[in-house]
Amino acid sequence: MRLLQFTTVKLTICLIFGILTGYYLRPSLSISFFLAVASLILLGVVFVYYRKLPVSLFAIFAGLLTIAIGILSITLNDSRNLDRHYSQHNLDKDRVYTLKIREVLKPNSFSDRYVAHVNGMDSLKVSGKILLNIAVDSSIRPLMVDDEILAFTTLHPINPPLNPHQFDYQKYLSNIGIAHQAKLKGENFYLKPKASATINGIAYKIREHIIRNLKKEEFGTEELGVIQALLLGQRNEITSEIDTDYKEAGAYHILALSGLHIGILLGLLHFILGPVEILPKGRTIKLVVIVLLLWAFALLAGLSASILRATTMFTFVAYALYLNRPTSHFNILALSLFFILLLLDPLLLFQVGFQLSYAAVFAIVWIYPLLQKLWIPQYWIVKKGWELVSVSIAAQLGVFPISLYYFHQFPGLFLISSLLILPFLTFVLGFGILIIALSLTNGLPSVLVTMYDTLIGAMNWIIGLLAQQENFLFKNISFDGIQLILSYGIIITMVTVFMKATYKRVMVSLFFILCFQTYVFGLRYLARNEVTLVIGHIARNSAIIHRTGQKLTVYTTNPKATTRLVNDYATAHNILAMEHLPLKNSYLIEGKRMVVLDSTTIALPINHDVSTLVLTQSPKINLERLLDSMAPNIVIADGSNYRSYIHRWKATCHKKKLAFHYTGENGAFHYALK
Repeated sequence: MRLLQFTTVKLTICLIFGILTGYYLRPSLSISFFLAVASLILLGVVFVYYRKLPVSLFAIFAGLLTIAIGILSITLNDSRNLDRHYSQHNLDKDRVYTLKIREVLKPNSFSDRYVAHVNGMDSLKVSGKILLNIAVDSSIRPLMVDDEILAFTTLHPINPPLNPHQFDYQKYLSNIGIAHQAKLKGENFYLKPKASATINGIAYKIREHIIRNLKKEEFGTEELGVIQALLLGQRNEITSEIDTDYKEAGAYHILALSGLHIGILLGLLHFILGPVEILPKGRTIKLVVIVLLLWAFALLAGLSASILRATTMFTFVAYALYLNRPTSHFNILALSLFFILLLLDPLLLFQVGFQLSYAAVFAIVWIYPLLQKLWIPQYWIVKKGWELVSVSIAAQLGVFPISLYYFHQFPGLFLISSLLILPFLTFVLGFGILIIALSLTNGLPSVLVTMYDTLIGAMNWIIGLLAQQENFLFKNISFDGIQLILSYGIIITMVTVFMKATYKRVMVSLFFILCFQTYVFGLRYLARNEVTLVIGHIARNSAIIHRTGQKLTVYTTNPKATTRLVNDYATAHNILAMEHLPLKNSYLIEGKRMVVLDSTTIALPINHDVSTLVLTQSPKINLERLLDSMAPNIVIADGSNYRSYIHRWKATCHKKKLAFHYTGENGAFHYALK
């Protein structure tokens, strides 16, 4: 089936192209507005003289208008173009901020974390979102959605990643409209006794009430965490062991309440409400009831971003089922994508969950029917099993490149986990909704609690067993953006060949495969002669990374503490060999001496010109006197030093007009090598 024969698909592609163009080029609001108005006028002129001009010309200008709308929509979401945004004012001093809690995030060991909307800045009415960190304090209750506080504080920008190839939390927050954060203690804010209610706050309170009722029952700790994730989209109480097991078994999509769960619920409701169709206008009644129940479940699950986009998408899918036309699935999916990006938030396009959801659904709609034609089993049980395998393969083909790009691993047992879990997930969700309904009435029988707890426990046990098969989990796969694009080119062209093998399609598919292989071999060839040296940032530890080609040498006093830093670096550079060596006090780099001074250093190297001085483990030295005798070109302090020492050393270097690099502020230090 040719996707580009649908107008909605072509317009959606144009909209996505426009959003990407606006995101990377960052045009001003005036330019974006001019492009949109000019495109609209040109389309109007073509429409007036439509009969005298080629049909293709109208399509071209409609596409240009859609691209311009995409550019304008992303530009309007840029805080630089919003006069009322808090960032348009001076943020360098303490101010009184009026903050309204929008979302409760997972806390860490030191602070409770929230997404807050900035309603006021001193006497000014402003807008925008920030990340709010409040130090853990047992004397004050955690904040809830819709709580309003007055805080006297300074907003700080979100820091970029300190180490190379580390997860870019700054970019992630920027893609959801957050650029600053505030750090508070209990005495730094005042909680307003009354606050206005919003739909998000109502949803949060309903969910918290359900969770309190479930905690009164005799569910196991691990089971209750999974129940909250499955039914309420609340993953804050999932244990780290369960979280890791589901990731390594290729079943984490089961815990992330999104399109899979809403799709199963839609199928369940479609089946249960089937008899309604015999009534007058029964199909319309059925559609309305299904849509209302889907959004009721979304409200129950807290109306998170993933739930909103999934429910919106499957509302359109429900309408496609109502129309019951063979071509409506692609039209409706494209229309839902167009609607979500244009009216809800164009920045959703850059969220991993959004990309995975739509990639999986489009792949299922396109590839699943082709796999079903490949084999038609005679027996019902075999047929259902083949349908499940087909869905899993189609979805995996859709998300495979994105998963490798973001997570750099591939669970080889994804088919096994799907075959063992997905057939029962409809029952698990339906049973869970019944459990919630009964718990709200305080009439939940203990026998049902035991049955559901056992069911969830069995699911966790199966997932844990699959996660133990480490030979089938392929980790630390180097995969960049070029490989992502080429991989989708290979998948799309191979599917077209599978549909109908022609000389042209086969050659295009082979071209993408050749490009992919050439790119990979090219990277390896270029890496053979590359030499890099990086002094990383690790709290309370030290690490120097030396790369020669595809071999990595890590100098450290604590190899375990460097695991994340080294794995990220090794994955990005496709490292084939790695070794850990103790950190030495002196290195000769291209004829220049680098001295590493720690708290145990007794004697310094003599008769050598020192180019770089690295301070680790808070050495008790008189830096001013040392600099007079050593005269290095730069002083580097890593994350193992006390902050008080850092401030003193920084002031000394400033006095000496000497370059000072602190990895906790400036990030990892990349040594310049020829």
